[in-house]
Amino acid sequence: MLRKAFAIAAALGLAAAAQASLAATTQATPKDVHWSFEGPFGRFDQEQLQRGYKVYHDVCSSCHAMHLMSYRNLGQVGGPFYDPKYPNPNDNPYVKAIVQDYKVADIDSDTGDVIHRPATTADAFVSPFANDAAARASNGGSLPPDLSLIIKAREDGARYVYSILTGYQPAPAGLTVPANRYYDPYMPGDMTSFWHGAGPAPTGGFIAMPLQLTPNRVTFDDHVMATPDQEAKDVVAFLAWASEPHQSERKQLGFAVMIYLVIFTGLLYASYRRIWRKVAH
Repeated sequence: MLRKAFAIAAALGLAAAAQASLAATTQATPKDVHWSFEGPFGRFDQEQLQRGYKVYHDVCSSCHAMHLMSYRNLGQVGGPFYDPKYPNPNDNPYVKAIVQDYKVADIDSDTGDVIHRPATTADAFVSPFANDAAARASNGGSLPPDLSLIIKAREDGARYVYSILTGYQPAPAGLTVPANRYYDPYMPGDMTSFWHGAGPAPTGGFIAMPLQLTPNRVTFDDHVMATPDQEAKDVVAFLAWASEPHQSERKQLGFAVMIYLVIFTGLLYASYRRIWRKVAH
């Protein structure tokens, strides 16, 4: 009985410690941003997707991979560079122009040697690093997350990522920031052990990535002003599309199915009334 009591007490202690740890992890509520792709009738803005890809290409791709995306996806229906003249995205000239800048590792079928060949539209996005160890070594020990599904993988999705990108702030007085880390109130974290100021510890956490989106960091082809806010919105829209490239088609199919079900229900009810019209109910 004594052993059982100790076991129960230990379990309760662990539960209390876990709850306390969870309670100490805080973050600011993500910013309320309207997105064109939200809701059952939402659609992606192709020009915004093109700007978002440029932000990813010029800024994010130096550290973040997108292993689940292939270059041909950029030219598929609903994609940033979709052109109805090229129903096969592998034939899209813009996509072909993009892959000309890349080489991918491959195996020579004759010798078995590792070679680097020109990328094709069927290849996945080229990773900025050869492996995770190289990625960590180049980023102060932190592994940059793959961005293929980042919007789907985070609670509050697009709002969360947008808030992180635009939420960098100078650390409050009394907060000790570790080396190679940056304060962001929208980043989940526990500031208790780093807080030496008056009052409760601030919300938020530390992020290993320095501030990336600065004024005119990229030049948009459609001459939209490249403010940090615009860059963040555009790249988040692109990442939202990448997380679910067939979202627009799925919504269109769902709408068509709903219309079909409404018509089918009406026909079924009319048939019911006709078949049983002479039978007393």
